[in-house]
Amino acid sequence: MLTRLKFLTAGESHGQGLLGILDGMPAGIEISENYIAVQLTRRQMGHGRGGRMKIEKDFGEIWCGVRHGKTLGAPVGIIVQNKDWENWTKKMSISPVDDEIRPVTLPRPGHADLAGIQKYGFNDIRNVLERSSARETTMRVALGSVCRKLLEDVGIEVGSRVVQIHDVKDKSSIRNDFSPKQLNETADASPVRCLDKDTEAQMIKTIDDAKSTGDSVGGVFEVIATGLPYGLGSYTQWDQKLHTRISALMMSVNAFKGIEIGKGFGGTEKFGSEIHDEIGHDGEIFSRYTNNAGGIEGGMSNAQPIILHMAMKPIPTLIKPLRSVDIHTKESKDAHKERTDPCAVPAASIIAESMLCFVLADALLEKFGGDSMDQLKAHMEATAKY
Repeated sequence: MLTRLKFLTAGESHGQGLLGILDGMPAGIEISENYIAVQLTRRQMGHGRGGRMKIEKDFGEIWCGVRHGKTLGAPVGIIVQNKDWENWTKKMSISPVDDEIRPVTLPRPGHADLAGIQKYGFNDIRNVLERSSARETTMRVALGSVCRKLLEDVGIEVGSRVVQIHDVKDKSSIRNDFSPKQLNETADASPVRCLDKDTEAQMIKTIDDAKSTGDSVGGVFEVIATGLPYGLGSYTQWDQKLHTRISALMMSVNAFKGIEIGKGFGGTEKFGSEIHDEIGHDGEIFSRYTNNAGGIEGGMSNAQPIILHMAMKPIPTLIKPLRSVDIHTKESKDAHKERTDPCAVPAASIIAESMLCFVLADALLEKFGGDSMDQLKAHMEATAKY
């Protein structure tokens, strides 16, 4: 669903590390490993994270595509090393080993385990779970940081907050003058990325209760982008529509199970006269009295903030495992247990920010073009409408 950009990730959860390539970025974006590290650190935050986050201190090393602090227009290559690799050198060895490695044979409900071994014909579920792990999203955040920097350099900001953990909801609204940057600063100060302190305490208790019983919880988070011009995406073909492209990349994250743009499902309970955003004009630009559409109409950005809500399911690896069947003996047994998080919703909101950055950077380059940032900025200054 990306037209100008391409990205690939590689690597296993307990392998030597993660690799990523981002192709199609213009020359001249100022980027540093420290800038990427800020976003990787944000991904590791949040009440409810498990033991793995105590081991890993993720740092994205730029290996290529950048010289003297600026992109070259060539593919950008990044690696993130796994510190936990030293404990898995035999189990995850690339070369054959003499030691007997016990296979994982009990698929977890809700994970890729069973479908993956059926698809590829494996007799060890570890061949599936290592790549289908959420650890892969570390590299998405690293590469997405380069897209985020491009957007920031032309005045587009992306932010998020958690609005629900399990059945605990934050019903507070975001002030109109609150930028995504301010939103992130406020949300990041909360262990669950929640704006309301009373709700925050309830969310923390819910996570702790789930952990104490060996369970996990999911939730909902809101993602916002501002500073967008008219016309990113197009109404002319189904695969060019901006909401199609956003939905595709968002739903490519394993645990994301639902997306709402603007009022979305809530709009189904309203009359058309109540939900569509009336148009005004202040003598210079068009304006809207509301933003129920969430910044997208007819598959295009309409110069209003893009507002998304994403649903994340509870993590399927449980300390109190569900029923399963041994793939070798076909005996009924409890599912496999791995190190796990009782809640990763706060971290997931950061991943979603990165996925939105990919789409918006791609759509921006598609519309305005340019092989360098200077060209992109010149094209936008000449033709962008807000």
